Amino acid sequence: MNRQSIPLILVSASPRRRRLLEQLGLSFQVFNGNVDESVDPDLSPQDHVCLVAERKTRSAEMVFPGSILLGADTIVAYNGMILNKPSGPEEAVEMLATLSGNCHEVYTAYYLLHPETRKHRLGWERTEVWFRKLGEDEIKDYVASGSPLDKAGAYGIQDDFGAVFVEKIHGCYYNVVGLPLSRMYVDLMNLWKEIRDVE
Repeated sequence: MNRQSIPLILVSASPRRRRLLEQLGLSFQVFNGNVDESVDPDLSPQDHVCLVAERKTRSAEMVFPGSILLGADTIVAYNGMILNKPSGPEEAVEMLATLSGNCHEVYTAYYLLHPETRKHRLGWERTEVWFRKLGEDEIKDYVASGSPLDKAGAYGIQDDFGAVFVEKIHGCYYNVVGLPLSRMYVDLMNLWKEIRDVE
């Protein structure tokens, strides 16, 4: 039985996550569930992303009961403060100025679920990212491009220009883009096998 005889649904509006799954050569559909991403501010960054990733995945379980659903969430944390997507250009400038010359952490969680069997996998990863000192003009130019406005922490490591802010990273690069690919892929393959064995 071909593993992809069980359809895969990406529960995400993120074009970056779509590209990452395409990079793996996987066939999948995209479903954009409307999910409340607000959580208790006292939650740790890893608990935050795990909760939101599960919410996203479960938003599609009634629509695709026979599929494997994949939802994910990414946040940036600096000095205990969680930086989600900026509310607008002004907040994006503030976030980038805060991250300038400092080390921050990127957390991404994913939740895989097969609603019919209730089988699931939850995983998360943390990557440390160091920014060089950024100039005011390059921050303003980057924000004016519009690119940072749909990204946690107001930057994309994979962007043509956002990439030059990053001095070094420790951990999984793809985690910063939006999915810890290696860890998620292993969980997905194991989940496919487990469901196939049940059938």
